Amino acid sequence: MPHPAQSLVLRAVFVLGILLGPAMLSIPPVALAHPGLRSPLPSADPFYRYSGSLADVAPGSVLRSRPMTFRTPSLTTPITGHQVLYRTTDQSGRGVATVATVLRPLIPGPTRLISYHTAYDALSSQCDPSYTLSGGYAGRTALAEQGVIAGYLAAGYTVVVPDYEGEELEWSIGRQSGNAALDGVRAAQHFLTLPRTTPVGLAGYSGGSIPTQWGAEIAPKYAPELNIVGAAAGGLPVDPAHNLSYIDGSAEWAGVIPALVVAYQRTYALDTSQFLSARGQQAANQVSSQCISQFAGSFPGLTSADMVKAPYTGLLDVGSVVRVVNDNIMGSQGTPRAPLLLAVGHSDAIGDTLMVTDDVVGLAHEYCTRGVDVTYAQYNGLTHTQAFAAFEPEAFAYLAERFANAPTRSNCASIPAGNSLAPTPMP
Repeated sequence: MPHPAQSLVLRAVFVLGILLGPAMLSIPPVALAHPGLRSPLPSADPFYRYSGSLADVAPGSVLRSRPMTFRTPSLTTPITGHQVLYRTTDQSGRGVATVATVLRPLIPGPTRLISYHTAYDALSSQCDPSYTLSGGYAGRTALAEQGVIAGYLAAGYTVVVPDYEGEELEWSIGRQSGNAALDGVRAAQHFLTLPRTTPVGLAGYSGGSIPTQWGAEIAPKYAPELNIVGAAAGGLPVDPAHNLSYIDGSAEWAGVIPALVVAYQRTYALDTSQFLSARGQQAANQVSSQCISQFAGSFPGLTSADMVKAPYTGLLDVGSVVRVVNDNIMGSQGTPRAPLLLAVGHSDAIGDTLMVTDDVVGLAHEYCTRGVDVTYAQYNGLTHTQAFAAFEPEAFAYLAERFANAPTRSNCASIPAGNSLAPTPMP
């Protein structure tokens, strides 16, 4: 007789296999546009805008809502939900608004709430989860993650999916993403009139690991009332400085370099004219209206040195860049209260081709020294893309056990020190 959590896992994996097939096994950065779009892009949709003052509005408050249907560009499902515009807090502590998609399972039961964070990694609103989950646009990663969400729904979970980058598409920004995730949970609870005691799980891979990990890290101070029973984060960018060095000149991921510059410019108002070269400015301009499926592999061989002009020899020679990179190092802002699953692929001497394995090890070890219940998983031989398929079922099983209040399988005792989380010295 299987454990109840195992039964849920089997059911979800069955659903995922039917929905995804080959997409789960290979998720190259190729976008699939829907030729028959009817809805306006979020950037042109008044629903996403809030013109009133948010100064006296509590974080997580629902500002407006509307119904939606959970669908892909080619498949309509019987699952319906709502989009909610809600108040959250940006990286600087200001009140801002963003949207979350709230989905209820077809089979009712005790409410278990999953905040699922997609790896939409976007500088353009066409990749907002609220838009893709409504059938507006789909890259292969978005379709795969939509299948994962369908698995959670099939297993009876209520799912909230926040547009955690916010209205300005500020990608990879730590506290802000965590705030948006936690406030998305609050908004879902308000909208569904759920009690604060409702158990909550956080989940996300790659870009989705950012709101997951940061949400867990800042929750004890930012949203202490939430009953977060566990968080599962895979493929984590622990220290952006290390990631920048790792993908320098990459054929597959070098487009992330100018995309990070754009994200930091939007968030921190960097004066990029002081350090970007002509090529660097051209690359930043090109990616500023794209999503990762479009920009990641568009600059094969691009280096940090290519991005800057004299006297700089790379982005990490620029003091303003180092300052904002250090502001986004995981583990630097708090200590999670909930148990964690932290996972990463490992396909070469450094990492999974995008994430640095020993950075994730270092984060896990650091949390363990602070008394956090951590389970670390490493997928040897798998690249960042391939490890997605290994992580999602493990994350599902881990969270199912947390909701069932099963004993954890923390392996803190065997996690080595890994890389230091110390900030990069200022140039």
